[in-house]
Amino acid sequence: MDQPRMTLRLPPGTEEVARLLDEVEAFAEQAEIPTALAMRLALVAEELAANVVMHGTGAGFFAFTAEVTEAGVAITFEDDGPEFDPLAAPAAHTQEGVESREVGGLGLHLLRKMTRGAAWERAGGVNRLTCLLPRES
Repeated sequence: MDQPRMTLRLPPGTEEVARLLDEVEAFAEQAEIPTALAMRLALVAEELAANVVMHGTGAGFFAFTAEVTEAGVAITFEDDGPEFDPLAAPAAHTQEGVESREVGGLGLHLLRKMTRGAAWERAGGVNRLTCLLPRES
């Protein structure tokens, strides 16, 4: 039997991030994904899409694919914005107080903490991130 899967390709924009989140919520409900895992899925989807919207100057699209597996939810996120490896970005300084900490980086910090087996590549002008959201965090 095929595993539940969703794929959505959208132009980068604030409205499309909201649409992605609506689609992820519907997918999680249809696939009967446990609530805690569905919430992590939505958070990762939002962070990845928002990064393209805010920082992907010149990007024409982002694409999000999620597939339920025995281990959790396998994710592939692609965009045609500038080359950016989120796994190579500096770690956020989470030990510092809010007042002294630089803005940004917390979303990538959450992505690293919530996913397993993350891999990034740039091929054919496209950034591609793959990772697994495990059933147990």
